[in-house]
Amino acid sequence: MSTSQPVSSLFGPAELARVVAAAPHRLLFFGGATAVLLSMLWWALWLLAQRSGWFALPPPALPAGWAHAIGMQYQALPMFMFGFLLTVFPRWMGLPAYARRHYVPVGASLLFGYLALHAGLLGSPVLVHVGLVSTLLGFAIGLSLLLRLLWLDGGRTWHATACWSALALGFVGLLLCARFLHEGDARALFASIKIGTFGLLLPIYLTVCHRMLPFFSQAVIPGYRIYRPGWLLASMLGLVFVHLLLELAHAYAWLWLVDTPLALLAAWLAWRWRSRQVWRVRLLLVLHWAFAWLPLAFALYAAQSAWFAATGEFALGRAPVHALTVGFFGSLLVAMVTRVTQGHSGRPLEMGRIPWVCFLLLQGVAMLRISAELLPDAPLWMAISAFAWVLAFLPWVLRSAWIYLTPRKDGQAG
Repeated sequence: MSTSQPVSSLFGPAELARVVAAAPHRLLFFGGATAVLLSMLWWALWLLAQRSGWFALPPPALPAGWAHAIGMQYQALPMFMFGFLLTVFPRWMGLPAYARRHYVPVGASLLFGYLALHAGLLGSPVLVHVGLVSTLLGFAIGLSLLLRLLWLDGGRTWHATACWSALALGFVGLLLCARFLHEGDARALFASIKIGTFGLLLPIYLTVCHRMLPFFSQAVIPGYRIYRPGWLLASMLGLVFVHLLLELAHAYAWLWLVDTPLALLAAWLAWRWRSRQVWRVRLLLVLHWAFAWLPLAFALYAAQSAWFAATGEFALGRAPVHALTVGFFGSLLVAMVTRVTQGHSGRPLEMGRIPWVCFLLLQGVAMLRISAELLPDAPLWMAISAFAWVLAFLPWVLRSAWIYLTPRKDGQAG
């Protein structure tokens, strides 16, 4: 049977569901790709409504800007993370992979939680609560599955231990969000957002880069030597945790003490991992390019903190955090997910035109969002950058969804 025919002519609903649930990354990447697009569409519409006054959206149960952060940090991106980690943990540890009955509840709970919470943002606080509970359930099941593998492995795979610890801290952040919904304590929601950035996302991104980026480079470049000392990752993760504590304490004047060494260590890794041959392979180039956003982001954090300590002026606004979230998180998302999707769908390991254009457009989106903090009429430029994100991601999401909804090109299972 040819897979070039339309999906509707090949499968009924049951068979289509079987294909998308054939592997953890298929199900959870499909949900994550959907969420990344729809989350930013809601945020773009909200920004446009606030800036233009052309229309109005119902006031959400969470403050809109904070709802945007919660949705992206605890719902959209974690679907990709659980999909990736449920796929690679068994490979890293040499253990049997989980069956469909294990990971489908994770994907179903996280996707339903995302859809319910974002539907609730349109005027139904009850759905916001339902969505958060479902997200907590998905996290709990996923954490339990990954913890079992850590137990069987005896804690020998420390990259896996670091990723699991970050997910567990993310679960705490979700509980703090739930506390805000029930008690209205803004401090809990503030802490939840900061934990999402520096306790959940950044540690996992950094750990995965430390393990996989040199590995991918070695697989492509003859004679490439893997460089990933454990002390360096441990030092960076420790500095990230101190940064989190300082943010929670509102000690912004002292952030430069940890952000400067973070920027330097990230720059050293970017330099140490470099190779001239990287430029010849787009699928590898985008990974290195995406990582280069990390030292830039922490250089901006350090400059902002030092200026604040010297003058009391909080310059640059949210430019540093968007260099981190849009520049580093967003770029690496496209780069890493494309790499995994190509390899696990039986396709050539190459950066096709659609992912490549998406990645390039995203670089412009990141620069635009950073510049919006310094341009006149910042709300207008924020709205433009949000819509630009949607336009950049739309073809990539559609292409990715097609891959997840169709069998592997090589006819193998998974």
